[in-house]
Amino acid sequence: MKKTVFRLNALVAAALLSACALGPDYQRPGIETPDRIRGDAAATQASYGDLGWWEVYQDPALSALLRQALDRNLDLRMAAARVEQARAVAGVSRLQQLPQIDASGSAARRKLSESSVSPGADRLGEQASAGVALSWELDLWGRLRRLNQAARADLLASEYAQRGVANSLVADIATAYFSLQSYDRRLDITRRTIITREDFLKLTRAQYERGMVSGLDVSTAEAQLATAQANLPALERSVAQTENQLSLLLGGNPAGIVRSVSDATAAPMPQTPAGLPSSLLERRPDVLQSEQSLVAANARIGAAKAALFPTLSLTGSYGVLSSDVSNLFSSGAENWSVGVGLLQPLLNAERNLYQVDLADARKREALLGYEKTVRNAFREVADSLVGREKSQAILQSQQQQVDALRRAVDISKARYKQGYSSYFDVISADRDLFNAELSHDAARLDAQLSLVQLYRSLGGGWQTQGQGGDNTGQ
Repeated sequence: MKKTVFRLNALVAAALLSACALGPDYQRPGIETPDRIRGDAAATQASYGDLGWWEVYQDPALSALLRQALDRNLDLRMAAARVEQARAVAGVSRLQQLPQIDASGSAARRKLSESSVSPGADRLGEQASAGVALSWELDLWGRLRRLNQAARADLLASEYAQRGVANSLVADIATAYFSLQSYDRRLDITRRTIITREDFLKLTRAQYERGMVSGLDVSTAEAQLATAQANLPALERSVAQTENQLSLLLGGNPAGIVRSVSDATAAPMPQTPAGLPSSLLERRPDVLQSEQSLVAANARIGAAKAALFPTLSLTGSYGVLSSDVSNLFSSGAENWSVGVGLLQPLLNAERNLYQVDLADARKREALLGYEKTVRNAFREVADSLVGREKSQAILQSQQQQVDALRRAVDISKARYKQGYSSYFDVISADRDLFNAELSHDAARLDAQLSLVQLYRSLGGGWQTQGQGGDNTGQ
């Protein structure tokens, strides 16, 4: 109890020495940031994340899907609804600082019992009233101001959360779209291989009938053909499931997805600077959202401290009251009152002190959450940068392997027809080429997705086309 009294006295002294709102004013925490993000060649102002999604993804079919998703995606529409909820809460909080004015009126007609009035008195009567009442809480300690700050921060956090949904949605759409194109290319590779192996099986059977090869060669050719044929349904299943996933992201029911035919040759990797670390913190939606959560937690400390002190309210009313409705608005019927109300928490003082402790602890949690979000942002960008670099190197090596194996297949087939090479050399070269072409396309997809991941990690994708900037309405 002594501890409680001491803490209350200290807070009262602090309040008397300051006319400002109680609690700490927000200051952005100083978190150590690197001079440049690991893996970025040079720390420049320009950043890949500053580009709009329509500049990054210029495939017409993909652009059409992105526009549809940003308009119809259910998660994004839910995020927009949460923004409207937060805006309504902020509006209510703002109005609480203004005087509250209420109007009232009533009229009644009554009949009293005989036993309740004097003999011969009129048992019928009426009463009417009308008036306006005013009440206004004087925000001496800043409780309402701090709550308003917290509500505004919650609104901004919800808007940044909406950006984050758009940021992830653009990445998910691009990932699914490029995956579909990759499955299409792998289907083409598989179908070409099936045709080649069917032709080779015919040749092998013809040679078997002439006694040039054994039955083992025929069985091996049949097995190679079956292997390629078995790859078709697996790829077709992946295509259908990815189209269903995209349909959901587009806010529709499962359906086929229109897409462009991708070029068989891999495009060179574009220049993708990461930009300055400080700019990343101002662009990434999750970092901005986390900071606004910290701002709200900081403001609620002031509101909790202000709840320890008296609440002072001004009240007033003006109206008319008459037992005769016809005389309600006569000069003799008017009445008014003014007053001052004071409410000081006594029995709840200890509980309110714990509310201050709770608000302090929540701010510390929010501060640590903000720092974790910042650190994670730098990690994701660094991972994306190294992923972009290494996936390109892998793709180049895979291309060299495919080129070499194609030459090996041509040579082995020519030598086999001339009797200089065994059948198993042809089978081995064909099998290796098929696997290498599939691996090459997987490497190509990884290179494409590394750019998608880099763009997402840099905070790009939430911008509105035609504006190239903030779409949160701030």
